[in-house]
Amino acid sequence: MYLHIHLNDQPVNFGLIHKCCGMLKWYKLDHELPEGDFVQQILVAGKKLCLVKDQGELYAVQNTCPHAGGTLSGGWCKDGHLVCPVHRWSYDLKTGRGAAGQGDYVNRYPVDLRKEGLFIGFEEGWFKSLFS
Repeated sequence: MYLHIHLNDQPVNFGLIHKCCGMLKWYKLDHELPEGDFVQQILVAGKKLCLVKDQGELYAVQNTCPHAGGTLSGGWCKDGHLVCPVHRWSYDLKTGRGAAGQGDYVNRYPVDLRKEGLFIGFEEGWFKSLFS
């Protein structure tokens, strides 16, 4: 059985509900950011991520390459793509998608630069959010 929900005769996009209902848990990054563009490993809530600043924009992605397990924070950026140092597979920083023909992607994490510092968002299941 499937439940189809409509609002004003339009199907409801649960992805939008997820984003608008605050089901992200934000964690403050506890160290200073380098000047200029960079690629570095960070530890947030016990999880190793790759933090990238490319052309003035900040991105947080998983730190392990889905292709061969390389450490993405050991790579570099080229034309808005993060390049893995192992086999040079690349991932679009805006979408997480691998280059044409790769058929893979990296997980991306929301980044919010506030007065208090840089925050990284993690999705939290609705059930867990009831108890946190």
